[in-house]
Amino acid sequence: MKTQYLTIALFFGIISSINAQDKTIHKSNAGIKGGYNLAAVNFDGSGETGQRHSFHVGVYGEEFISESFAIQPELIYSQQGYVITNNSGKLTQKLDYINLPVMLKAYPSKNFFLEAGPQIGLAISHKEEYNSGFSLYNNSQQYIPNNFDWGMNFGGGFKTDSGITLGVRYHLGLGDLYDQGKAQNRVWQFSLGFDL
Repeated sequence: MKTQYLTIALFFGIISSINAQDKTIHKSNAGIKGGYNLAAVNFDGSGETGQRHSFHVGVYGEEFISESFAIQPELIYSQQGYVITNNSGKLTQKLDYINLPVMLKAYPSKNFFLEAGPQIGLAISHKEEYNSGFSLYNNSQQYIPNNFDWGMNFGGGFKTDSGITLGVRYHLGLGDLYDQGKAQNRVWQFSLGFDL
């Protein structure tokens, strides 16, 4: 009789343990995200320009390959560029991209993640604005960027059980922005995401 009770208790203990583990297993999902950009450019490794304040918005899919690791491809519209200010005025280079990052996400705990991965981007528009203090000039043909950009992303964040994500990411551009000189994108992104 004691053996039967022990067997039943052990059975229910194993079932409870499995159910508890099931609650911590992540499920693959898709969603939308958007947020704030702080974009700059590094010229010839001599330091970064001033930052352009802008935004990004897009969609993602998160596919879990194990309990703690996921691959997350994204399609993001991102406003980037830079600002240069000197005694004669202020130049704002507005560069808009369609970016495709593919992130490897690691979940060291249930709700906290770290991420890293490559990104390619296609420049879809550019515009220069020069403010001399008295008037505003558009010099759209002065600095023509390359159409293609690429680099690496690094970041982390927090994801709630209901699928709301708060994340921060740094984009380290490795492709040259222009045909001459070495100018590479640098972007901080602060995002809010929602699983659908």
